[in-house]
Amino acid sequence: MSGTLPLFPASIVGSIPRPLIVRELIEKAEWDETDRTTMDAAVRFVVALQERAGLDVVNDGEWRRRSYIGVIAELAHGFTLETNPADGRPWTVVTERLSSKLPGFVAAEAKFVKQVARAATKITLPAPALLGERLWDAERSTPAYPTREAFVRDCVAPLRAEIALLQEIGVEIVQIDDPHLCLFVDPDVRARHDDPDRAADFAVDMINATVAGFDGIKFAVHLCRRAGARVRGEKHHAGTYGPILSQLNRLHVKHLTMEFTAAGADDLESLGRLREDFELGLGVVDVTPGEPQTAPMIAARVQRALSRIDKRRITLNPDCGFAPGSAAKVDIDEVYLKLKAEADAARLLRAKYS
Repeated sequence: MSGTLPLFPASIVGSIPRPLIVRELIEKAEWDETDRTTMDAAVRFVVALQERAGLDVVNDGEWRRRSYIGVIAELAHGFTLETNPADGRPWTVVTERLSSKLPGFVAAEAKFVKQVARAATKITLPAPALLGERLWDAERSTPAYPTREAFVRDCVAPLRAEIALLQEIGVEIVQIDDPHLCLFVDPDVRARHDDPDRAADFAVDMINATVAGFDGIKFAVHLCRRAGARVRGEKHHAGTYGPILSQLNRLHVKHLTMEFTAAGADDLESLGRLREDFELGLGVVDVTPGEPQTAPMIAARVQRALSRIDKRRITLNPDCGFAPGSAAKVDIDEVYLKLKAEADAARLLRAKYS
């Protein structure tokens, strides 16, 4: 991923579970100076947790965000925060045409992490098509955007404005999260679309439009099948990466952060058909709460991948973020132990394959 990183870098995907004090802060409508100081201290802690575990790439756990998707409402006007009638959870929905906000919300996250971290840094952004899938509603959004695709296209500009600031700050990795694209591996999901390949192509086109023209940033795309939903007991999405290989190979990024522990995700035949210039962040740590992970177990998953993938292309990471929802209650000590096992596995692999 970077010339300064070791063989088999140990990385993070995105979210880390928030303690109550952080959850209380992000629910406040307005912050005073004490709130800001408290959040800064919390982010220092979560960065230190990752570095103490031994990771080579860290982030801020997405602790300043209400949600990893809803963060778009910090970058553009046109959204309202409602309650989703389907499940009762908080829901950001587009209700007006997007208009510019002063950019810098995500950049401020990144600037602080760069100041406090000793390891390399990663910042995450939602993919445009993912925003369309989750934030456009046929009833609430059509007065502003008659089609989902029109809304998705308008999401590109605010994301690019933020990336321009991240480029100035010197963030090593910008990860575009697109579990929507990865769902097209599932036969049931494909059956719900008149033309699933066209929909997947559109998702890729929008990512490519988002990252076009930026130098000095390593772009990654994160692919998963809603691991958070699995944790909540919702549908498990099945299928190998085979149905979307042609789309993945068209991505204008250098790195794919992918599930590898979920059923079907460890399909080596499909991974072997990816472009050889891709670095692959393999999700070799199961984020499911209560599922212990050990360094030998994680190393064995990587060794299986080495039968098809050159060792210099592999990064270790969890298969998804550790917090399945903005208010998820997951034991942060369990997360620390899993990240520590990941870093220990990376050291085992370096000792064997260096």
